Amino acid sequence: MKIEEMVFKKEKLNKEKLLAFGVEKEGRLYKYSKKIMNGNFRADVYIDEKGNVNGKVYDLEMEEEYTNFRIEDAIGEFVNTVKKEYIKVLNEIKDNCFEKEYFIYEQSNRISKMVYEKYKVIPEFLWEKFPNYGVFRNKRSGKWFGIIMNIDKSKIIPKETGEIEVLNIKLDDKVDKYLKQKGIYTSYHLSKKSWVSIILDDTLSDEKIMKLIDISFESSDIKGEWIIPANPKYYDVLNAFNNTDTITWKQSNNIMKGDIVYLYVAEPYSAIMFKCEAVETDIPYQYKDKNVSMKKIMKIKLIKKYKQDEFTFKKLNEYGIRAIRGPRSITSKLRKELNKSEKK
Repeated sequence: MKIEEMVFKKEKLNKEKLLAFGVEKEGRLYKYSKKIMNGNFRADVYIDEKGNVNGKVYDLEMEEEYTNFRIEDAIGEFVNTVKKEYIKVLNEIKDNCFEKEYFIYEQSNRISKMVYEKYKVIPEFLWEKFPNYGVFRNKRSGKWFGIIMNIDKSKIIPKETGEIEVLNIKLDDKVDKYLKQKGIYTSYHLSKKSWVSIILDDTLSDEKIMKLIDISFESSDIKGEWIIPANPKYYDVLNAFNNTDTITWKQSNNIMKGDIVYLYVAEPYSAIMFKCEAVETDIPYQYKDKNVSMKKIMKIKLIKKYKQDEFTFKKLNEYGIRAIRGPRSITSKLRKELNKSEKK
């Protein structure tokens, strides 16, 4: 790989920054020159409209191009110093005139931006051995709904070679249906029963890929379920839903839109009495008194009312709930019982 390709891999040109940095326009190219090696050499760097970078180093005393630093196995302190000085110039241009991109190929970066715009998720790079593998993780559940990997094409298409980037997404029982479509292949690395690989080479449009990502996201979007204490001494929660199905409530950091919220009404009732869904979250709200302090609230919508004797604190003890001092997740045993009650 050329020195320039190594330095500018996963970088995108910002033309406005380029001109502001002092790079000159020469015809269809941009040129940046800088003396190096105590003024005895000069680096000339050329950038085209697409952001491709090439350069030359000149020995000013000899008045000729110096190319030894490009020899891969070149040894010697002098030649390595020239190489380091040239790379330093390239890095200056990169830091001032280019913007970091997560992936190598254009469609990969477009898809990454679309995922962020829709789900506010950026890729996580988890492995030192595979630094370009980017995982997309559902914030609510922590589960993956996509991973972009740079691999050799032969991994999914035998007898074809060359570096590509693929997106793995989870389609579960829809896998066989989508494998019939052009551009979609049996999953590399992850379960072939549930996942597929899509080559990010514009065979499939961004819009079609995003629709498939939506399917994968839905399968990862396991809703949180919380028990929240409500003290009837400070708020008339028993009558809160008399004239509306949606009220506002103090929100903890862990609750997200779509989560299920069970309101546990404290003494003298001591029971779960309402099942709600968080339909809007992270609403700024400043309030403080001797009983409560709030920085944000959420809107919760009533789904079901329970009888007072249905899920008492004593019964909750049987399902592993020993204390309800603040928002807490429910146990798997309690979840099953609540779901049974839902079906009655």
